[in-house]
Amino acid sequence: MTGNKLTDFSRLAIHTITTKPWAIETAIARYAAAGVKGITVWRQALEGRNPVLVGQAIKNAGLSVVSLCRGGFFPAFDLKNRQAAIADNKRAIDEAAALGAPYVVLVCGADPGQPLADSRRQIEDGIAACLDHARAARVKLAIEPLHPMYAADRSAINTLKQANDLCDRLQHPNLGVAVDVYHLWWDPDLEHEIARCGASGYLLAFHICDWLTPTVDMLNDRGLMGEGCIPLRTIRAWVEKTGFTGFNEVEIFSNRWWAQDQDRFLAEIKRTYLECS
Repeated sequence: MTGNKLTDFSRLAIHTITTKPWAIETAIARYAAAGVKGITVWRQALEGRNPVLVGQAIKNAGLSVVSLCRGGFFPAFDLKNRQAAIADNKRAIDEAAALGAPYVVLVCGADPGQPLADSRRQIEDGIAACLDHARAARVKLAIEPLHPMYAADRSAINTLKQANDLCDRLQHPNLGVAVDVYHLWWDPDLEHEIARCGASGYLLAFHICDWLTPTVDMLNDRGLMGEGCIPLRTIRAWVEKTGFTGFNEVEIFSNRWWAQDQDRFLAEIKRTYLECS
């Protein structure tokens, strides 16, 4: 961490989904006032808004647009649905370009009505179909492996090795990986695959939060940094050893925290970011 570690928020970014009750205009204002330096915009936060104007508002507030989240969800048993997913991902790329986001995070998807091998093949085909569009828009695509508990319906890409292998096969300068500790902390090969990801130039993003025990909701029960069992500082050290100097993006899905005062939540994010990550 650069600067005074007690007060340094120069690499802190927050996903708009983290403070879900806030409209994006509120999130921009509150993040900037709190000294946060980056924002990852979720697509639903752009609904009814011009992404060019939103991007300008973010920059005017002194924030960096870190990424647009999310694209993906490529697999489907039906060809028409797969084609629709590719079209939607191209729209996401265009939104990212208008917003000024350097990359789109891909939650790759899965279809429980077909074998995982089919879903993984469709993910690769879907990403490949979007790469020329991404290159033309000067936007990268970041494959985010998801925890295996989501393999049936949210992502058939479940390890960093699978994401690295996919990048190796497609070999495209606009393709990389997002490392999210919530999804990957359990992997015994994580240190090796982070090093591989960095050496290959694939590492585009680093997402942080914590894993609660017990977890009461598979999707919406993530913790603040230090509330759970993820070795955040160890994983962050592995990431930074690769030379990564990007943002540490706080991405917390939490019914518990969404139900509370979001200004208090933001203060807790800042405190735990400094103390525990």
